[in-house]
Amino acid sequence: MITKLKHIQSGKLTWIHGIRPSDQDLEYLKEKFGFHPLDISDVKTVSLRPKLDEYPDYLFMILLFPYYDRLNREIKASEIDFFIGDNYIVTISDGIIQQLDQFFLDCQRSESTAKLYMHGNSAGLLHEIIHRLQSYTFPMLDHITLDIDNIEKQIFSGQERKIVRELLIIKRNIVAFRRIMQSHQTIIRKLMDKHKTFFDPDSINLYFNNLLERSNDIWDILNTHKETIDAFSSTNESLISFKLNDIIKILTMISVMIVPGSLIASIFGMNATHTPIVNGQYGFWILLGIIVSIMLTFLVWFKKKDWL
Repeated sequence: MITKLKHIQSGKLTWIHGIRPSDQDLEYLKEKFGFHPLDISDVKTVSLRPKLDEYPDYLFMILLFPYYDRLNREIKASEIDFFIGDNYIVTISDGIIQQLDQFFLDCQRSESTAKLYMHGNSAGLLHEIIHRLQSYTFPMLDHITLDIDNIEKQIFSGQERKIVRELLIIKRNIVAFRRIMQSHQTIIRKLMDKHKTFFDPDSINLYFNNLLERSNDIWDILNTHKETIDAFSSTNESLISFKLNDIIKILTMISVMIVPGSLIASIFGMNATHTPIVNGQYGFWILLGIIVSIMLTFLVWFKKKDWL
């Protein structure tokens, strides 16, 4: 039978890794390790949130990590499933985040690398896997930082309408990033609470306090990015509103200046008998002068009021 599951054995610890495994592969895992059918079902379906379930013989954990869809300029979630026992770890991925797959290949190809990360119980290997997946998120955070810096440089360049789309893309990615990462701290704390059953008590704090701190750092950076982009968005909206107000003000002034002229033209254009000025030799020029004078008077008045 062709299987998508790969095995590494180092000492007493076994690491099984699969990329989009088949139903037969999942059935094999269920029979070999006694995994609960609900967990196998969760592996088959796309999960919307991280989780950690405890069983007498193993832990089942789902973590979501962000990845960047370059085509759509969008941050999306990739799911990693973990089955964690005393002397084994089973990881299932969708193959999108290649850092996990590459780490498995490194351990598979190099006996020294496998011994380095797969000595003792499963806590050390689990720490290294999550550590590498967390490290994978930092370039995306740096990319968001650069996008925000570009927005800061352009925000007073007079291109407020063009910047709106960029602002919305960045805000969408920050919201998606936060939604993906928001439960990681809770999951890691739960893992630390399980150390008496599944992990060596002497090593668990050393391993997972580091992961918790990095998770907090990622969350703090995301909060800073959210506050910054919200501030820039408000500033850009204020600039657009200010420009629109200026346009409306100018159009309103033009309308006020034109109305008297239109009124005069309407009155003297009624073709009533004995209308003064109209039938005079210079009637047209006199009326035109009156209209222009009124408009200039309004213009001077607006200038004195500092409305223009």
